[in-house]
Amino acid sequence: MKLSKIKKLLPILDNVAFQLENGNFVPEHFHVTEVGQITKNFIDCGGVIRTEKVVNFQLWNADDFEHRLKPTKLLNIIKLSEEKLGIEDAEIEVEYQSETIGKYDLDFNGKTFVLKNKTTACLAQDTCGIPSEKQKKNLAELPVNNANTCTPGGGCC
Repeated sequence: MKLSKIKKLLPILDNVAFQLENGNFVPEHFHVTEVGQITKNFIDCGGVIRTEKVVNFQLWNADDFEHRLKPTKLLNIIKLSEEKLGIEDAEIEVEYQSETIGKYDLDFNGKTFVLKNKTTACLAQDTCGIPSEKQKKNLAELPVNNANTCTPGGGCC
């Protein structure tokens, strides 16, 4: 989800809720402790120099059980970040700590924001030597050539 989309959604929501893909919710008393832009300059395993930019939200589960972040407050934090930091309209990446700090993509299911699990991938598969995945076939669907087959008691096996 891009920053522009969350800015359109927040004014029509009563509450801000985040849910993990496994169905667990981020506790209602979470804080958004950071909104920023992260620029990652790197070289992939094929030698290509790349740049990625994401808008980063960091969620923190505090012991402040009376706290509830309202949509207007989050929208104001975003606007201040755009004004002071020059944040671009990029994809949002959410940091949230469970066992360790996890990074998630952001989606919306019509009611809550969903933290989508991220995965790693090779960005240079065509140049780094990873073989392409073989096409899988169902053996039952393969044509049978009876001239080259063994039969029980035929002595060919």
